[in-house]
Amino acid sequence: MSASKQENALGIAASRLDPASTTPLHRQIYEALREDILRGHLAPGQKLLPTRQLARELEVSRNTVVEAFEQLLAEGYLRGRQGAGTFVTDELPDDLLQRPGAPSELVAVEEVATEPEVSQMALALSALSMRPGSREVRPFQGGLPALEELPTREWARLAARVRKELPASALGYGDVAGYEPLREALATYLRTSRGLECNAEQILVVAGSQQGLDLTIRTLLNPGDRACIEDPGYPGTRAALLAAGVEAVPIPVDDGGMLVDQVADRKDPVRMVCVTPSHHYPLGATLSLRRRLRLLEWAHQVGGWIVEDDYDSEYRYSGRPLTAMKALDRGGRVIYVGTFSKVLAPGLRLGYLVVPLALVEAFTAVRAAMDRQSPLLEQATMAAFLNEGHFMRHIRRMRTLYASRQEALLAAAHDHLTGRLDVRPSPSGMHLVGWLPAETNDRAVSQAAGRAGVTAAALSGYSVVHQQPPGLILGYAAFDAKKLREGVRQLAGVVL
Repeated sequence: MSASKQENALGIAASRLDPASTTPLHRQIYEALREDILRGHLAPGQKLLPTRQLARELEVSRNTVVEAFEQLLAEGYLRGRQGAGTFVTDELPDDLLQRPGAPSELVAVEEVATEPEVSQMALALSALSMRPGSREVRPFQGGLPALEELPTREWARLAARVRKELPASALGYGDVAGYEPLREALATYLRTSRGLECNAEQILVVAGSQQGLDLTIRTLLNPGDRACIEDPGYPGTRAALLAAGVEAVPIPVDDGGMLVDQVADRKDPVRMVCVTPSHHYPLGATLSLRRRLRLLEWAHQVGGWIVEDDYDSEYRYSGRPLTAMKALDRGGRVIYVGTFSKVLAPGLRLGYLVVPLALVEAFTAVRAAMDRQSPLLEQATMAAFLNEGHFMRHIRRMRTLYASRQEALLAAAHDHLTGRLDVRPSPSGMHLVGWLPAETNDRAVSQAAGRAGVTAAALSGYSVVHQQPPGLILGYAAFDAKKLREGVRQLAGVVL
């Protein structure tokens, strides 16, 4: 290497050092030399100054330069020859050398590939977009429980106890189906609260109802199959079908739930029906007994599957929670999906499936390929939470609280929205539907509400084909009476 080239390279590196920067000097030297190598200012095979001389010229300690060189050697930018010195590697790919543009373009892939190539499935799911528009929790965001009411002290106490009691071996690979004491506790809970005669062998613990839906669809259906969904309905069901390459067939809903005769009378083959029979999302209807029996008859006759998404049936404010549809199943055609997201906290990522015994092996095989198992400590804590009665006490408290919050929302809507938004009571659930005047663009109103500081999803966004009258989804469970009143006043400013 000529003296002029060495001085040029040294000058480039030295000009970028900033002793006042929070970035350590060894890192600054590393980044400067790495960039010079990638841009071709230091050519392949070029010899670098000895570390002692470079340290003297840069007025830093030799250890600082050595640390930078060691990092570059480890990452393959430099190579050392004993007795000869340190050289720029000869093996850099041509497309990384002498690359034009600002230094940030060398590392910021997002700025280079403005239109990355992704799968058709990813494009379709992006268009469906299940992500909330804002991370801020604002009235009337749906699907959220009253997180501030969680018995966090009891949970923390149980979690600490569980950590002490579990043997070290329990932190290894566990049962793919889930922690056995939790599955046993769930079987007991479902027998008493949902009328479901099942045992622990039939239960699989999953990461929330969304994974439960995804696992069920991938286990029972093939790409190209058809499955019926409620229209309007939960977007996550459609997303799970789309992700598995299954065609979603929208079936309309009325005050008695899904019009199941339109399933039974179809001429084209349908392999699965996904329903929310205890509390339709988002309209709140209960699937009538006649329709439940008709759907079970269809499944038995054609060998079809019914997926019962029982996402918030614990919250019924008049009488006991309804018996699960699976409790009527005598032919093993219903897959029951439950979750703790609505009754405790979405962040727990704990849900469960109840499947026929004949399907347990297939479900666990697919689950093992997905993510192996759910976190053990959370499962063990939840098992103790159920077994010691904390869960049912929390549910009873929340039923009373949510009933009062629904009343507060209805009272505020009566005071500020009468004649503009028809908000009707519901005997169950965690949200209400507010009906707008005919011909109103509910998406435009929802967007205006967002700008005003509240989250009120447009009902039309839940429909694929069968549109309902315009409306807004008003979640109330996560908000006290004061916040609900403030939210209604904000909403009144945009619902004209």
